Amino acid sequence: MRILGIDPGLQTTGFGVIDSDGQQLRYVASGTIRTTKVALGDLPGRLKVLFDGISQIAAQYQPHEACVEIVFVNVNPQSTLMLGQARGACVTALVANQLPVSEYTALQMKKAMTGHGRAAKSQIQEMVRRLLQLPGLPGTDAADALGLAITHAHAQRTRAVLQQSTTLQRRQHAMYRNGRSY
Repeated sequence: MRILGIDPGLQTTGFGVIDSDGQQLRYVASGTIRTTKVALGDLPGRLKVLFDGISQIAAQYQPHEACVEIVFVNVNPQSTLMLGQARGACVTALVANQLPVSEYTALQMKKAMTGHGRAAKSQIQEMVRRLLQLPGLPGTDAADALGLAITHAHAQRTRAVLQQSTTLQRRQHAMYRNGRSY
């Protein structure tokens, strides 16, 4: 299975593509999409660069699934809103290319990659380098995107094992039923 990981950002969006075959992970590609050539105040222009860039990557590498980092709330609400719009452009591009999209928080990815959720960027870079047997460290944004793809590959294997051992069903309690919550 080929997985595309996306670490969204308004100025720099990281992407990483891996192949997953059971326990085997293989590096395919990684890099960044930069919107810095578009004027700082031109938000629609920057979002178009992201949309077009993700669409081009999806067409070039033909992934089977995609995963995107969930935006966390910053101290500055304006920054969070802008990042959310960049993330929305990325998710829209993936869905427009008919890819199933999974979402993971930075904490989930860091915990899956290093064993603790407060890992530094350098720790993520090193674990990505080791797991994918890369000759050097990837850039920080690309490393986060590759880390998301690796996290998704591990999560998919776990879901497959669970699905074979039991039928996964949605629980009906705690859901709204006939307008009531119970």
